[in-house]
Amino acid sequence: MKKYILLLIAIYVMNVANAQWQQTNGPYGGNISSIATSGNNIFAGIYGNGVYLSINNGSSWTAVNNGLTNTNVQSLAKSGNNIFAGTYGGGVFLSTNNGSSWIAVNIGLTNTNILSFAFSGNNIFVGTGDGVFLSTNNGASWTAVNTGLTNTYINSLAIKNSNIFAGTSDSGVYLSTNNGANWTAVNTGLTNTDVQSLAISGNNIFAGTGAGVFLSPDDGASWTAVNPILTNTYIFSLATEGNNIFAGTSDGIYLSPDNGTSWTIMNTGLTNTGVQSLAISGSNIFAGTWFGGVFLSSNNGASWTAMNIGITNTEVLSLGINGSNIFAGTHGGGMFLSNNNGDSWSAVYNGLTNTVIQSLAISDSNIFAGTGGGVFLYPDNGTSWTAVNIGLTNIDVQSLALSGSNIFAGTYGEGVFLSPDNGASWTAVNTGLTNTEVLSLGISGSNIFAGTYGGGVFLSPDNGASWTQVNNGLTDTNVWSLAIIDSNIFAGTNVGVYLSSNNGASWTAVTNGLTNTNVMSLVVSGSNIFAGTNDGIYLSSNNGASWTAMNTGLTNFYIRSIVISASYIFAGTDGGGVWKRPLSDFAGIKENSINNNISIYPNPTKDNLTIETNINTEQRLEILNLFGQTLYTNSINNKKTIVNTSAFANGVYILKLSSDKETVARKFVKE
Repeated sequence: MKKYILLLIAIYVMNVANAQWQQTNGPYGGNISSIATSGNNIFAGIYGNGVYLSINNGSSWTAVNNGLTNTNVQSLAKSGNNIFAGTYGGGVFLSTNNGSSWIAVNIGLTNTNILSFAFSGNNIFVGTGDGVFLSTNNGASWTAVNTGLTNTYINSLAIKNSNIFAGTSDSGVYLSTNNGANWTAVNTGLTNTDVQSLAISGNNIFAGTGAGVFLSPDDGASWTAVNPILTNTYIFSLATEGNNIFAGTSDGIYLSPDNGTSWTIMNTGLTNTGVQSLAISGSNIFAGTWFGGVFLSSNNGASWTAMNIGITNTEVLSLGINGSNIFAGTHGGGMFLSNNNGDSWSAVYNGLTNTVIQSLAISDSNIFAGTGGGVFLYPDNGTSWTAVNIGLTNIDVQSLALSGSNIFAGTYGEGVFLSPDNGASWTAVNTGLTNTEVLSLGISGSNIFAGTYGGGVFLSPDNGASWTQVNNGLTDTNVWSLAIIDSNIFAGTNVGVYLSSNNGASWTAVTNGLTNTNVMSLVVSGSNIFAGTNDGIYLSSNNGASWTAMNTGLTNFYIRSIVISASYIFAGTDGGGVWKRPLSDFAGIKENSINNNISIYPNPTKDNLTIETNINTEQRLEILNLFGQTLYTNSINNKKTIVNTSAFANGVYILKLSSDKETVARKFVKE
């Protein structure tokens, strides 16, 4: 009997522990700002998510952020056994053990926006938002070296022998021949002075600009455009290997084998073509993309393969359910599919020529994706996508909705389009729609509602043949999301949720308990309505009369999409992939009495954060970074507590308040 009771207790404890949000294992990818290699180790800097390490050529990745108190990583560099990470707002961090731990090395660094690194012997140079700084002691201290620099926003640095080159925003290239003591502009022939990247190949210096690549064979004394096909291409990154020069651009990767005389686009397999970082390790070339993760080429760029397992930092703009399949549409990473509740994900973007998936709609076995490049159809869980855009004169499809055999597409700039034939053809249906920047669509019987950017809500009772603006009582007209329960229509705006019970004839704000009012997504399940905000997920079970935060376990609070399956609610986040929680958690819902009685302010904060609560019992206060590392602990029993945050690096933090019965987590920003 005793063993049986202990077993019941153990099961109860496990159920309580699991009654919270859990991050799924994907989708894979992220915003890869920088890449550095050190022997067999590959490091990837992810803005907002720190540093990841791969020891197997990118086959898998692990976060290595112990001590990295600012995770907005913009630049990475290697010097000997040392790895340096440059962050936005947190300065420079140093690891001497392959990322196992990091320490801030910022003494003398008056600007902590670190954009670039360069090394010359024992000298380390960093380019910041306010000039160049030099360290001669491995980052222990820094000195500004800016004499002659009339533009101090240093995007890139490169060193050739004793010459140091600095690429700036809008002022071209500067040269120092004396370790940064003095700088001189060297821009003759450089017709575009927005220099994002620099690279050295033999005696040649290459500059990547806002209008292609320029070459200088004489230490910057003169420059020549080497752009037979690159004249209008923004060059984010450059890398050289032997005679080969690789350029990472807004249109993918280009290769020149002849000092820029000719270029060839090398995008086979590169499903995201916004390439902001490049690194070469032996015969392997790594490319870091905007939101699409890391790609690897082992054949000189002839083909690329996504290498992102373990990097789950995608921005998930849309979610959809089709039977046991969950589809996740990402920003820049394409479409992903899971058939095991998020335990694993696979990319399904064959035929998908645009990887910004803004909306999803499912009709029987057909999946429609609204993208930044139009509508795509994935028939019957097939193997490839097909563009279905005939008649669609605007391809920025923000929203999709189904009504019987009709599909409606809301576009940004040209209103609503209707297809009666599974997307085979589209017709604009905008009579009366005076605002054509359509963000959201909702269907209620024969009525179609369109939420717009700046124009509020429009109603069509006749399949889009005509529209009427219905905004009475709607004080914010940026309508990001719409959801419908019976005769109740909910609109998510920048100032909370509005409810209409009369087909939009009038609206009432329903925001009680909604402590964050940027409502980006809405979804209904029975009598429950969930709101995804910039501060987590809120639930109302009484038609919006009151809301309760349902965020236990959630460490990424920027909710961009929500969908509900038979057993789970899934949430797509901005930078944290997909999270899930059992629907059974929400039966007879009442979560966190502490949560209903706590407020934190100001948020964002600079020096002091105030915590107010009506709970009189002793509580444990913890502050953690986004990787779960505890930075502050205290026991409090006052209704008002002030925490000094001045020593915290700029970034996002989690405040946890625990009693003997429950724990609540809140996000705050230090700036």
